[in-house]
Order: sequence, then structure tokens, then C-alpha cells
Amino acid sequence: MSTAAPIACPSCRQSMEAHHFGAADGQRLTLDLCFACQGIWFDPQENTRLAPAAVLQLFELLHERRGEQHRPLAQRLDCPRCSQPLERGYDLAQGGRYVAYRCAGRHGRFATFGAFMVEKGFVRHLSRLEIEALAARVDSIACTACGGSVDIRRDHACPWCRSALSLLDPQAVDRALARFGQSALDRARRAAEARSPGNLADALIALERHRAREERARQRERLERSSDEFDLLAAGIELVWSWLRR
Repeated sequence: MSTAAPIACPSCRQSMEAHHFGAADGQRLTLDLCFACQGIWFDPQENTRLAPAAVLQLFELLHERRGEQHRPLAQRLDCPRCSQPLERGYDLAQGGRYVAYRCAGRHGRFATFGAFMVEKGFVRHLSRLEIEALAARVDSIACTACGGSVDIRRDHACPWCRSALSLLDPQAVDRALARFGQSALDRARRAAEARSPGNLADALIALERHRAREERARQRERLERSSDEFDLLAAGIELVWSWLRR
């Protein structure tokens, strides 16, 4: 943790947590994270400097904090450096389309955990058969790219940001790490397991139910989130983490 004064989350205005990660150039980066809003603040160029090994560290951190309460993003997001409203925009990367919030004064950008994973290519698009298999089991999901609610029975793309429905999974992580030149990360390299759409849906549902049970045990006063909306990002993190720990 950094000893510098914490900055305010652009969404909930609470203090963000500063965590150290390795940079691709061998230096160290300090990123500011809000686990309640599931967002990261990047000072200029920080999002492009993160080392591949640091992404595995981020997976571990997200997995450790998976049971904490999550808030929806506020309608207005403010820059923690100049307090001006952040501008919502769309970017296209290897993992597809995603939402980012930028400071007009170029102080940095705010992204959800899911949008960051899309930006770095750690997701793959769900096939139509996989979407149909999930739709037979759940009513709605949270978009990985923007967090918006998607009626998976009706929409096969996010109605809010028009992103394809994506899943964070081990094979996508493996390909992304290979692109970033980290072939030495043996623990991230697992043989691809052939999965039918139905088997994948069953695995995701089981992981989400396990996460929901843990969350209810920690915070019994909260309503069960999975009864309202399936958290595709949380299930994907569980899926990746279960492979990384093998």
C-alpha cells in the first residue's frame, strides 16, 4: 500500500486504495482501486504500462475481495485530480468494445474492472450457443464492458454500450499474456479443455452460486445478488482463478 494521500473515487467519492504493481519497463506502478465501485483510476499512460505478471496479481486481488459489497456507478463521475466531470466514451481493443471515462484536462481515466479486462484482451466473446445455454439458466447478466444489465433472453449484445457479450476465461488470458511476451508464466498456461456451451454455462452458474453463498455468509443483511442479475465478470474471475491455482 502507498503512503501517499488517497484520492477520492470518481463515483462514490470514498478514498480509493493504492496498490503497487509491476510495470512492463521494470518499474513500479501505483494504481488506485475502489472495490465498492469495481473501478480503477489510471494517471496518464498507466493503463498501457502494466506488466503481464501484474495482471495475475490483479486477478488474485480481485478474487480475494470478491465477497465485498458492490455499488452501481454514479450518474456523474468526477476527476479525482481536478473535480471536473469525466467524459464517457467508447474504445475498441483486442477484447472488443468497452466504456472508459476520461478527464478533459488529461489528468487520467477511470475504468471498471471489467472494462480494463476487455481493454487488455483478457476476455473472449461468448458464442450464440453459449449465450443460449446461459439464457436457459439465468434471466439477466451484467455486461463485462460497462456493467449494464442485459436481458440475455432477448439481447445478444449489451443494449447500453453495444458490446458483444464477453467472458473472462483462461484461454483468453493465456493468449493475451502470450501477446504481451510473458511465455515464462507457466502457471497461466493450461491445456485448453473442450467445453460444450451447456457445460460452460453449468460451470459459470456453479461458480457464481459459490460466490453468492460466500457473500451471503459474510454479509447476511444483503439481498442475494444472483437472484436478480448474474455477475459474468465475477464468474469469469472465479473461472480464471480456478485454472491459475491448478
